[in-house]
Amino acid sequence: MRRSRWTVLCAASAAALLAGCGVLVPKLPPEKSGIPVEWPLPPTTGAGLEGAASPSIDTTLASGHAVADIGWRDFFVDPDLETLIGLALANNRDLRVAVLNVERARAQYRIQRAARVPSIAASGTLTRSGGETLPVTEAVGVAAGVVDFEFDLFGRVRNLSQAQLQRYFAQEEARRAAQLSLIAEVANAWLTLGADRELQRVARETLGNREQALVLTKKRHDLGAVSELDVAQAETSVETARADLARYSGLVATDINALTLLAGAPIDPALLAAKVDPEVSGLGALPAGLPSEVLLRRPDIRQAERLLRAANANIGAARAAFFPSISLTGSVGYASDELSGVFDSGNRVWSFAPRVTLPLFTGGRNIANLKSATADRDIALAQYEKAIQAGFRDVADALALTHTLAEQKASQMALLAAATRADELSRVRYESGRDSYLVLLDSQRTLYGAQQALIAVQLAEQSNRIRLYQVLGGGWNENTR
Repeated sequence: MRRSRWTVLCAASAAALLAGCGVLVPKLPPEKSGIPVEWPLPPTTGAGLEGAASPSIDTTLASGHAVADIGWRDFFVDPDLETLIGLALANNRDLRVAVLNVERARAQYRIQRAARVPSIAASGTLTRSGGETLPVTEAVGVAAGVVDFEFDLFGRVRNLSQAQLQRYFAQEEARRAAQLSLIAEVANAWLTLGADRELQRVARETLGNREQALVLTKKRHDLGAVSELDVAQAETSVETARADLARYSGLVATDINALTLLAGAPIDPALLAAKVDPEVSGLGALPAGLPSEVLLRRPDIRQAERLLRAANANIGAARAAFFPSISLTGSVGYASDELSGVFDSGNRVWSFAPRVTLPLFTGGRNIANLKSATADRDIALAQYEKAIQAGFRDVADALALTHTLAEQKASQMALLAAATRADELSRVRYESGRDSYLVLLDSQRTLYGAQQALIAVQLAEQSNRIRLYQVLGGGWNENTR
């Protein structure tokens, strides 16, 4: 009998050792995202960030400091924007929900982890019974013991706890991704407001100039110097500018509303952008040959990795369901026929009730659960690979646009200078009677369009710079560590 007990004990110990080694949890399959080792083009972003580089950040990047570790207060150089971002991080409701989701995931992990240790409960009972011809009797019991504790011989409970822990970590990465996205949204909304205000200013100035030109054209018409057609064309240009001014005024109002929603609180008007600031960000040139492994610092990709690990741990729990499980319920205490003597010597009682469950026939449920867990793991792997692919495309697009937007801005600045000169010459020729009003109107439209296009390109360049910072995983630290 002793030998049989020793054999059982050794077998149980070996099973526990194997479970502790995690043999039921499969090795994580390697990801095969199929992305290049380095970005396609360009090798650096210096061409697109001239005049806006921060020397400290340039030095940090040159020394190999990850972009993901650059704090947003070190990236954004405008103090008003920094204040607005801080306000949004403190009051935005979407970010608050993300934080509460982390708290909920932490509580769920603690609930699951509690199953790995015995639960001890105390209980007391008092029963009185009797009848017409029966004496009144009492039965008193006080006990404390383990409540249905499962010996985790094959790691089922541990794997479930590990899976919940990985989901908790994934939720924390989701919070970081939400914070990163919020910072980018606030910065882009602030820049958009500045661009629309600048467009509003250009439209207002254009309207004033065209109203003056209309007055002059009407006077010349009264003198017979120009035809009625010139007057009608001047009125058309005035009303076009008036309509643009009204449209940009509406856009400014909606931009302020959008910023207020993102901030989650009233905004001091002094913090609102008045124009597109070319120095809004401080990201300098990226080092040449920057590897694509920097994507692994992105919170959304790290979240996908955590979910993959959680799904893999669930396979171990599903495999453990094929093996016997042992649960224990036991207690020690006192029992007596009288309440006053319940704790007297000789009234001690104990109980020990182990239960062994061996799955013999489950109708295919365990097999189906294992297949489902395996499929969930494969789905999580595919989603992880897709997240890496999407991240690579985001960074490659932002890098490609950096150079092209810089070229567009240089062209637009040259176009604006040429359009301004052409408008001045057309005005002089029109006032001297050498050209018709149609020529002057065409030059005005060209100048107005060039001004609008330059503002749009400046906004796109700044937004792309913020996008590059975001897709490289920066924005969830406040300050550079």
